Amino acid sequence: MAGTTEPKRYTSLREFYPYYLSEHQHTTSRALHFIGTALLLVVVIVALVTGKYKWLLAVPVIGYGFAWVGHFFFERNKPATFKYPFYSLASDFKLFFDILRGKQGFKSRK
Repeated sequence: MAGTTEPKRYTSLREFYPYYLSEHQHTTSRALHFIGTALLLVVVIVALVTGKYKWLLAVPVIGYGFAWVGHFFFERNKPATFKYPFYSLASDFKLFFDILRGKQGFKSRK
């Protein structure tokens, strides 16, 4: 079709991460992503340490639940998980650890 362009296709995490950050600019959304990832890590550790592996069933609910609330109610955009599931998951953890290290904040650095 004339006048339409294909959306950019990302071929590496390095290329995808700036796009990911642009889709996570709302402070509350970033906080929800951070809390969800932290809780997810706690649940995984508790499940592994205690041997109560049924807890792992909560991991997707926790991880996606907090993030999707951030997207649907605060960012008002569609989660990148739908189109880039692996880059998005890796970026969630990258943002989490970047916030811990002070490389990113809850407030977006444009």
